[in-house]
Amino acid sequence: MDADNGKQPQMILFDYGGTILHEPDTDFLRSERSILRHVISNPHDHTPDELSAWEDERFRSLQPVRDLDAELTEIQLLRLKYELFGIKLDISYEEAEWIKWSEACPLTEQCRSTHIEELLRFLYEKGIRTGVISNIGWSGASLSRRVQILLPDNHFEFILASSDYGIRKPSPVLFEVALEKAGLPPGDVWYCGDTFDKDVFGAHASGLFPVYYRRGREAVDPQQLREQTEEFPYLTVDDWQELIDQLG
Repeated sequence: MDADNGKQPQMILFDYGGTILHEPDTDFLRSERSILRHVISNPHDHTPDELSAWEDERFRSLQPVRDLDAELTEIQLLRLKYELFGIKLDISYEEAEWIKWSEACPLTEQCRSTHIEELLRFLYEKGIRTGVISNIGWSGASLSRRVQILLPDNHFEFILASSDYGIRKPSPVLFEVALEKAGLPPGDVWYCGDTFDKDVFGAHASGLFPVYYRRGREAVDPQQLREQTEEFPYLTVDDWQELIDQLG
């Protein structure tokens, strides 16, 4: 569907993972090994395999909490894991988090979504403001650091991580925080994301115009859409060049 009123946005907000950046080649065991180079005490001789498996199982067990739109944080899990097993590090948990993310998902050019740099440049030159709202367990500080490294010319006014607020999309709260920061009514803001349940429905429920970044995947079943919510206008793009063309 296309934007139905022809009105261009004053601001466009983006999801992070799968939208502006991707995270191929994810390997949390690799990152666990990197963190354990900073161990100064491991009284029970736990191996990287054991620690990585423990955190993975713990994270999975807490999925019902996340399904209620509550957010966990990676720093909480790191602190719980290492202190539970008596492990001490020579770095802070904040730095351990950064090492874990960077090693698990290396920062490479392949992380950038196709034409995202061109889109962000286009929006900046056109005077359309931008920002980020992400459902993510990594801290907002690490998220901002990663975005600045991979998209150094982004001009994002703010980057909101659900981990910093304890709540996840599609709850309207994060969208409301973003609108307050932007000083804009929802009708002047578009939101781009790669999921229907969190991004498209969440944005629509909060009054923002949704843009579904489909990336060439199969479209959502129209019957499934009708079962979940009433039909509403949204824009679908498979490549960010399409959004440039739409706004051009």
